[in-house]
Amino acid sequence: MKLDRYDLKILEILSRDGRITKSKLAEAINLSVSPCWERVRRLEKAGIIEGYSARINPDALVKRTPVWVQIELKAHNAESFARFEVLVHATPEVTECVAVGGGVDYLIKFETDSIDAYQRRMDAWLTGEAGIERYFTYIVTKTVKRPSLGFRPDDLA
Repeated sequence: MKLDRYDLKILEILSRDGRITKSKLAEAINLSVSPCWERVRRLEKAGIIEGYSARINPDALVKRTPVWVQIELKAHNAESFARFEVLVHATPEVTECVAVGGGVDYLIKFETDSIDAYQRRMDAWLTGEAGIERYFTYIVTKTVKRPSLGFRPDDLA
């Protein structure tokens, strides 16, 4: 699907404010309401806009302790990676996980009630079937920048 400047501006605005009214969105991109809203529906139908949600500040609900972990697996084959990724998906304390290259297999963000709770989870992983060779724990001392959910048209350049 070819996107023009109006589509890109719609995506940029909606990524920052999914609750913007139809008329405010149309005004912001300098189109009338009907053509603007037709573009939004087209972007939704094409799967470019997947949905709308609210960003929740978890610290306002309950204080969590963030911990980043580097994981290296014992075996480097599809079965080992798949087994480990199933474990990650089944662990609610894991809020982010990426597979990486360069000597480390995964970077994982845990958000737990305490360092003790994190270590108990890691101990369970180590004595279970996770297949972890070694891991390194990094305690977060300060959040400098939170992930942005915003879309920038420059991302396509």
